[in-house]
Amino acid sequence: MDLKKLFKTKQISEDNETIDTLEDLEQIRITYYQSGFAASTKASGKPIVLQACLQNLFASFEDQCRRQEVEQQKLKQPYKEEQERLKTELKKFETGLSIFEEQAVENKQQVEQHQKEIIDVKNNPTKYGVEADKRPKAQFYIGILVLIPITLYLLVFYVSASYSAFFKEFEVDALVAAIFDKDAFNNAFNDSLLEGILVTTIPFVFMGLGYVIHMMQKGKGWLNSLKLVALLLITFAFDALLAYSIEQKIYDFNKTLNSPDFDLSIALQEAQFWMIIFAGFVVYIIWGLVFDYIMKEYENLDKINLFIQNKKEEIKNLRQVKIELNDKISDFKGLISEVKGKIEEVQSKINGFIFPIKEYLLYHNQYKEGWFQAINTEIALPTKQKIELLESCDQTTQQHLKDLKLVDNDIQQLIYSKN
Repeated sequence: MDLKKLFKTKQISEDNETIDTLEDLEQIRITYYQSGFAASTKASGKPIVLQACLQNLFASFEDQCRRQEVEQQKLKQPYKEEQERLKTELKKFETGLSIFEEQAVENKQQVEQHQKEIIDVKNNPTKYGVEADKRPKAQFYIGILVLIPITLYLLVFYVSASYSAFFKEFEVDALVAAIFDKDAFNNAFNDSLLEGILVTTIPFVFMGLGYVIHMMQKGKGWLNSLKLVALLLITFAFDALLAYSIEQKIYDFNKTLNSPDFDLSIALQEAQFWMIIFAGFVVYIIWGLVFDYIMKEYENLDKINLFIQNKKEEIKNLRQVKIELNDKISDFKGLISEVKGKIEEVQSKINGFIFPIKEYLLYHNQYKEGWFQAINTEIALPTKQKIELLESCDQTTQQHLKDLKLVDNDIQQLIYSKN
């Protein structure tokens, strides 16, 4: 029988679009059985002929599978659906990649913008909402150079003046000796520790008042202005009391039996009284003004530095985000590459043809059964020889399947990619 006739029934079924009905399958099964029976009878069951017949059978079945477009389309349908799923997944990954790449570009632009702002803010602070002078550094450092010697002067003045006012016993009537006593600091500590601490800390009381005045100037309203005036009056009053006390000691040192007792009217008429006040309070006012100016300049610098620091912190955060974005971009590129590989793999299967192993094994077994049945019923041989012949033919069929790599029963189909 011509092997191509084995597919006649199935081919007719395909043309009539009634593929794989039970009648078709049964008819094909019988046809294979009959073909094996006839071939075995004709070849006396020889294994070598069986081998050639099986090879022809496989070649004819494979060729016919290639020709059966409808059947191939049916077998390829799961792979086409898998390919569509992969394409949808690929599109999703590509969309995700484009989003993260756009974010990476935006991240880079933000970093560059912040770096530009860090450089430009020093020249144009108002452009970035920083209320500061463009170049406050020179004024700031000049103010520091002026403030330091004034501070040293106030330390010396108030240590000496407070010591003279509170503790010193006058031995001369010179004003300079009363105010600027070179040994005031040592003498105070020599007298007692508390006395030394008192005369040492009094200058910082005045400087503290100066700092409070500076801070209160930031406030607004008449009540705040009233507080500022009160602080200045308190400072002046304290200086006046020091001057009054020192002037009284000088007056008592110089007075005679006929001299009146020292009082405020006498103090106000003494030039030394006003010299002490101006040597302290006026210099203190100058110190306060310089200190206030320096603090304002420092605030200008601090605003710019704070702006720069904030920008650097933002750049640091953006660079951390950049690392995360790069990791995500790398992951998505890997996924895209992987999915594209799978799509190409599935496409190669679609371009090739699918060999139905289970179907072939069914027909193979039917052909084998017909071959063996002919040996048992149509060939006259002793029982022992028949058994040996059957075993030899069985080994031939097993070797045939092994050569074609069809012995794994778990495999449903073989896919021959199109080269």
